[in-house]
Amino acid sequence: MGKEELKWAVPLMRAGYTGKGLVYAVVAGMSLYSIWRGGQAQDTSSAFGWVENSLGGGILLAIIAAGMFAYALWRVLDAWFDLEAYGSEAKGIVARIGMVVTGAIHLGIGILAVSLIIGSGGSGQGSGISGHVGTVMGWPGGRWIIGLVALLILGAGGHYMRQGLTNEYRKHLRANHFTTRWNPILKAGLIAHGIVIGIIGMLFGFAAWQADPQQAGGTGEAFSWLSNQAYGQALVFGICLGLVGFAIFCFVNAAYRVVPKVSDPGIQTLAAKLMR
Repeated sequence: MGKEELKWAVPLMRAGYTGKGLVYAVVAGMSLYSIWRGGQAQDTSSAFGWVENSLGGGILLAIIAAGMFAYALWRVLDAWFDLEAYGSEAKGIVARIGMVVTGAIHLGIGILAVSLIIGSGGSGQGSGISGHVGTVMGWPGGRWIIGLVALLILGAGGHYMRQGLTNEYRKHLRANHFTTRWNPILKAGLIAHGIVIGIIGMLFGFAAWQADPQQAGGTGEAFSWLSNQAYGQALVFGICLGLVGFAIFCFVNAAYRVVPKVSDPGIQTLAAKLMR
């Protein structure tokens, strides 16, 4: 497909990043509020439950769900057509597989939002994940499948962290006063997100290694694992602050992301501007 034929993917991308930003703003915001009140960081299901019970919550959940479906579709198209020009070398292939994995994760978040809207979201995110992992483990070679999923999630987390640490994300953002000024927050947010995804991948690895589906989990379980480490509460608080930065990163991408194979080639990227 040519450049003009794929331009419709850009509005899809912008809708997806908007929905993704809302998800992380809700999860990080509710987690910080809970920690401030002496509680624990919240998983996605608990944060969505709060949204559902708030004024206009159903509308917000519907917007989030639509955004998650748009983001999942965008990631599949991005990986298939290589819209962001990662290439077909080993590094590019890993990045594109990571896109599909993160798309699948956010598709699950969209399904969770829909289940709450229609009143069938009674089980928590963690129990849902462990239940699905248990089902897969019952298949022939199920532990190997979960182990492979763990490696893919770890790869996705590593990809996000590497993008933040090496500033690679800058080549996908339009240079302007806003992106230049907020660059440190965008960097911290991307790294924090990579850490959370990486911990989720590690938990899936534990589940496969120990043949125990209860070891697997999502954001809530990642926060729980962090809280059990030395200075755990401070680590969780820091990661939640970082996820606020990641929510901002998503909103910035919704507005200013450059898609190399379909965007105007004359657009100056943040990477090009900061190289001066």
